[in-house]
Amino acid sequence: MSKDFVAIGLMSGTSLDGIDIALLTTNGEARIAFGASATYAYQTADKEILRAALAAAPDWSPNQPMPKNIAHAHGLVTERHIETVQAFLAAQNMTAGDIDLLGLHGQTILHAPACARTVQIGDGARLAKQTGIDVVADFRSADMKAGGQGAPLTPLYHAALGEKFAAQNAKSIPYPLAVLNLGGVGNVTFIGRDKKLLGFDTGPANALIDDWVRQHTKADYDHNGALAAKGTIDNERLAQLLDNDYFALPPPKSLDRFDFTLDLMHAKPALSPVMSVADGAATLTDFTACAVAQAVPHFPEPPALWVVCGGGRHNQTLMQALATHLNLSLGENLVTAEQAGWPGDELEAQAFAWLAVRAHLGLPLTMPTITGCTAPTTGGIFFSK
Repeated sequence: MSKDFVAIGLMSGTSLDGIDIALLTTNGEARIAFGASATYAYQTADKEILRAALAAAPDWSPNQPMPKNIAHAHGLVTERHIETVQAFLAAQNMTAGDIDLLGLHGQTILHAPACARTVQIGDGARLAKQTGIDVVADFRSADMKAGGQGAPLTPLYHAALGEKFAAQNAKSIPYPLAVLNLGGVGNVTFIGRDKKLLGFDTGPANALIDDWVRQHTKADYDHNGALAAKGTIDNERLAQLLDNDYFALPPPKSLDRFDFTLDLMHAKPALSPVMSVADGAATLTDFTACAVAQAVPHFPEPPALWVVCGGGRHNQTLMQALATHLNLSLGENLVTAEQAGWPGDELEAQAFAWLAVRAHLGLPLTMPTITGCTAPTTGGIFFSK
């Protein structure tokens, strides 16, 4: 029988909300036992430092030293991850000796698969030394070297969760199954009746909505979709947002956080005058749902069930828009992770604990049908404590 490892996964997503941390005991396959989880929010000053790094990243040549703004963010992300692990262990009455591995995703500041380049900041070596736990980091580079997109990385974990719950008979999970993650960027995993996998980014999820709300209000996001619910969709702007070759591009495919921007939301000669804040939120929320609907033609067959995870599942206006554009029923064939019996808030952090164990065992993290790599590919860089 294969050995179980106790691992902690750490995820800092493109929404820049904070660091998700989750404890997992697993053999790197379908034997998965959930442990505690938490989120440690970034402070406002932290977010500004990270946004400065994101702004500087596109101009950073791989042959040049790390720019000052990015180096500052790199140090900040590392320090916050160290603090997060230490606080989490203390809260759980655990010590470093109780943990076999840390899976560090890091903060993505650049993702350019066309250039075979992806950058996640966060120092795995320092994290290992200061926590006293072995670390696996840099999950994406090996896939890119094997001809892949480097993303998404969660589909194999989604498939393992399906197997876990089927084996436990905790809840009947029908196939074909679509698992939709709505973070800053949206990504979907399709699991067929034959359990074959497909995965790719659908388009913007919370990122553009958050940017719009932050630009026009004092809030960081549209809480529960309340602002969008008051607005009216601008179909002219929506059509221009959807007029993008990305949606017809067959997978494998993935996106950078800034591949879609708010430019089309501002007044242009072909568009009506600048819209209200509520109308903008409504339009961008509907755009996110329409982008997901554009993914369906790429599936071999329609999913019997959609399971939605990520922060976007809390946005009721977005969930209703998904139901409309996918022609689904909320709570029936379109459900949140919790409604399916899956962990909701910690799922991505759990995935990186699980992937760290797989990397340690030399098992594949990516597949050709997910990222386009030439063969099933393991990855990760190991840092000893």
